[in-house]
Amino acid sequence: MKQMTVIVQDKVGLLADISYILGKAKINIDSVSVVSSGGTAILTFLLSDEKKAAQLLRQNGYKVLESEIFIVKLKDRPGELSELSSKLANAKINILSLYIVAKEAGYTYIAIKVDKTKKAKQLLKPYMELE
Repeated sequence: MKQMTVIVQDKVGLLADISYILGKAKINIDSVSVVSSGGTAILTFLLSDEKKAAQLLRQNGYKVLESEIFIVKLKDRPGELSELSSKLANAKINILSLYIVAKEAGYTYIAIKVDKTKKAKQLLKPYMELE
């Protein structure tokens, strides 16, 4: 699975513009995270059609970065994230980004990007039902 990140000068209406472009093209936003710092906006998306979205946004002047992520399913209880991140740390796998995508029926679904994707996927196989 790919996540798409847009890095651009922050301005009022930025998310409205990007979501309009995606919506007009019938691309669904499955998850979005928006951070603004020092005049720069960083928007991270999980989308129904990353390839088409990246092309459209680039055509509209946006800088788009694409990166590989995977989704893990954890029980929604204290200590689960600690266990997961400790397994990665012990295997010398660095977490580059991590965010909650959804919570449902006693579980938390997390999108994770690491520096050693293949190794992490093997290590975390018990947590992955969405591959």
